[in-house]
Amino acid sequence: MARQLGNQLLGFREAAGLNQTQAAEVLSAQAAKVAKMERGWVPFRDPDVIALCQLYGVDAPGTLESLLRLAKLDRERRKAKGWWVTSLTPGSLREYIAMEDVALRLRTWQLALIPGLFQTPEYMRALAVAAVSPDRIEEIERLVDVRSRRQQRLHGDNPLRVHAVIWEAALRQMIGGPRAMRQQLRHLCELMEAPNIDVQVLPFRAGVHSCGGGPFNILSFAEEGAVDVVHMDGLRSTNWVEGAEESAAYTELFTRTCATSLSPYDSLRFGESIAKGMNE
Repeated sequence: MARQLGNQLLGFREAAGLNQTQAAEVLSAQAAKVAKMERGWVPFRDPDVIALCQLYGVDAPGTLESLLRLAKLDRERRKAKGWWVTSLTPGSLREYIAMEDVALRLRTWQLALIPGLFQTPEYMRALAVAAVSPDRIEEIERLVDVRSRRQQRLHGDNPLRVHAVIWEAALRQMIGGPRAMRQQLRHLCELMEAPNIDVQVLPFRAGVHSCGGGPFNILSFAEEGAVDVVHMDGLRSTNWVEGAEESAAYTELFTRTCATSLSPYDSLRFGESIAKGMNE
């Protein structure tokens, strides 16, 4: 929410032709405060949001109310103390999990890996060993524990709704060996029976597809005025897309890929057949 609100204020400032120093004057503050607000690094005070909107000439009906609503939601979420606060050091992963915990829906596209929310402990450990030195057992188990706890969002009274599109390569890549991979695929097939989970497989035979640029997650929220947030986690960096037009572009990309993928029913049968064909 903070990053999204900051982006909107940044856009309004640039449209008004003002720099951060000029914006800071109306807040009786330094330019650094405006910079931190626009990056979503600090909580938003209602008087500051109102003052900036007046300066920027933002007077569209409902716009200020929407911004103040986002500011309130952001303050409430900063006060929340989820398990990830003590389990993870500050960073992109902790920020992502905090957003995933309050999201209503997740749409995810995966090229080479089973989505984290669907991974078995054995599959997780195989991935962790590849990323962490094998002698750092505690670090490996910590990574497995964090991912396992994230999976709690798939259950309960208000479970996260997940729509995953997975390239066939992720089902065939032998991570952890045949036994672990067969177990992973069977677990995936069991999850596909859940009412809040839809999985589609994009088979090799579909040919060139729209989402060749890399995996991404689209998080959707229940709050009025909340724009979808797109998260892309790379080897050395994490990218967030929170503008309305940009997130809409990823939604369209996801929708096009769904259209060329197998149906959920056919994907389930496809996953079962791959699991059966795996030998020790």
